[in-house]
Amino acid sequence: MVTRCTQFLLTLCLLISASACARGLPEVTELIEQNSPAVVKINTMDRRQASRGGVPPQYRQEIPDIFRHLLEPRRREQRPVTSMGSGFIVSGDGYVVTNNHVVDGADEVTVTLTDRREFKAKVIGSDSSSDLALLKIDAEGLPSLKWGDSDDLKVGEWVVAIGSPFGLDYSASAGIVSAMGRSIPNESRENYVPFIQTDVAINPGNSGGPLFNLDGEVVGINSQIFTRSGGSIGLSFAVPASLARDVVAQLKEKGQVDRGWLGVGIQDVDLNLARAMGLGKPHGALVAQVEAGAPAAEAGILAGDIITRFDGHKILEQGDLPHMVGRTRPGSTVTVDLMRKGERKKVQVTVGTLPGGDEDQQVASDNGPSTDDVGGRLGLVVGEIPDGLRQRWGVDTGVLVKQVVPGKPGAQAGLRSGDIIAQLGFDEVENMKDYDRVVDELPGGELLPIRFFRAGQPTFRTIQIDE
Repeated sequence: MVTRCTQFLLTLCLLISASACARGLPEVTELIEQNSPAVVKINTMDRRQASRGGVPPQYRQEIPDIFRHLLEPRRREQRPVTSMGSGFIVSGDGYVVTNNHVVDGADEVTVTLTDRREFKAKVIGSDSSSDLALLKIDAEGLPSLKWGDSDDLKVGEWVVAIGSPFGLDYSASAGIVSAMGRSIPNESRENYVPFIQTDVAINPGNSGGPLFNLDGEVVGINSQIFTRSGGSIGLSFAVPASLARDVVAQLKEKGQVDRGWLGVGIQDVDLNLARAMGLGKPHGALVAQVEAGAPAAEAGILAGDIITRFDGHKILEQGDLPHMVGRTRPGSTVTVDLMRKGERKKVQVTVGTLPGGDEDQQVASDNGPSTDDVGGRLGLVVGEIPDGLRQRWGVDTGVLVKQVVPGKPGAQAGLRSGDIIAQLGFDEVENMKDYDRVVDELPGGELLPIRFFRAGQPTFRTIQIDE
């Protein structure tokens, strides 16, 4: 009798354990089967050529003729540079979402569906700050995915990714949400994305692919990984759907993204500063600098203030503030809670437009047909730098890129709207008059240096006019 009871209890425990395991490890086969057809593979091609050698023209006359040919630029043909990524269809008429870095600088973008159909894609708009891009393919009746609410995600919740890691088409992987709201500044030191951190196996080629919740809704766009090996080590980051949905809507509507702007420089609050300011514990964003004439200055925010809430949302650390401000529509009036000299205050701020947005630039897009006369020899529409942008980036001379014509030399050089050109060839560009003169004199068929500023950071690349 004792033996039978023991066996019964043992069997019951095993059944309970099995049931618990079943609840802990979700079944995702149906999710993958239903949603894979709307996930796409993206291949890009960059046909730019490289050269080596060369010497500035102003020094060529100093070189004896017998040696000059050794220092002349020697062009070498290169195979087109190709890369790959993932994406997903968001509407049946052919709109596709992916990462900006997947298509940035590409001459040709090809979208491949699970049924092996291939389409040439047009870049409707891209946004480097959120690392998102919107493509369009000429097709109808396509399967599409549904956006979910990433704000409802919890740490420990199961999520699934589908993409093409290392070119292995339509691979699925699963894991859990490891953290929410991760602040990871991009190469331009911008920090507008509160990333979702997961331990899902994400590898090169997964970029731009969807991250699903267990309801089959897109809650994130896989964007980057942290790795020392080149492959997944369990630290992957996705752009949250709550942000991506608004960015995609703006790209579809006008080809660019307008972001909110306060005009403050901020830093973290340490324990000693928190105590001195009467906070009790470290939180908030310390205002280190206020730009003259910026929305924060107009609202009366001062250097030394600690912003603790923005539009009702807590600011736990400095990275939270740009996330919230960037998502706020320009022109909105919000309440900002702050601590000033130990006293709590509330101010009303009318959020401005981040310089480099609609008022200062246009994002490159293929919304309309380009013609040979748009943008001149370089395919760039440029203008003088607005005063607000000069102050923001600390750039006194140059010309502002307002539009980049796809397929032209400027686009092939990787220029974007919002860049500030300071040098073409070996000539400085201080204003529009300099720019027009230098462009007219640029030789065709040679790789030439171009220096420009992106978000205040100087960058050198090469540009070539194929004439």
